[in-house]
Amino acid sequence: MSLLSQNSLLELVESKRFGVEYQPIVEVKTGEVFAYEALSRFKMVNGEFIRPDYVYASLHDNPLLLFQVELAQKKLQLAGLSSNEKIFVNLDQDAFFACGQDVAGNAFVELIHKEGKDRVVVELIENSEMSDALMSLSMIEVFNQLGVRTALDDLCNPKSMLSVAVLQLVEWIKLDKCVLTNRCDANFMAFVSKIIDFAQMTGKQVILEGVETEADLAFARIIGVDYVQGFYYRDRFLSHFS
Repeated sequence: MSLLSQNSLLELVESKRFGVEYQPIVEVKTGEVFAYEALSRFKMVNGEFIRPDYVYASLHDNPLLLFQVELAQKKLQLAGLSSNEKIFVNLDQDAFFACGQDVAGNAFVELIHKEGKDRVVVELIENSEMSDALMSLSMIEVFNQLGVRTALDDLCNPKSMLSVAVLQLVEWIKLDKCVLTNRCDANFMAFVSKIIDFAQMTGKQVILEGVETEADLAFARIIGVDYVQGFYYRDRFLSHFS
């Protein structure tokens, strides 16, 4: 992964060359848009897009700058849709705890509380580092105590860890697009099937990411997920830049 230089990173932040793209989350049974996931987008000076993972990997070397960008992104993401639209937002655990462990006065908690816990679902990205996984669990516990709904993102991604504690706490499980890539792997799909069974037995909802074709959508129906999202619904995308 190619990290941005500190000068490039500061220029991007100061110029506010970032925005949001809203990807629809569609109910399988009805075909109706249930909610939108807010996806961070960044641009270079020449207008070309920069991969968000490059930007965030670079930001992790500067916790306070990470906090600043993540908070600005969340404000933009929550303001860019009408107040009656449900929205899923990713929240970086390092940004969440950048100003300390004290939840009282936490800027992200205050922002999401202001928007309404019935509107916002906070997505947790499973991490490959144990220390990050523990921080992620702490963040999810905070939102659960506040009554804010949470989702586990990227489950089944090869680089993620599976935390049983997190899996039990969240209300939404998002299956990574690699489920579609590995749909012919019987052993892999046996695990995915059990995850879906677990979700159904415990009252959780399952979203399959990466749906791009009619065949992908048909597969989603076969395995019994509740919702799908992906470029198959590109015509329903919304975007907003500062």
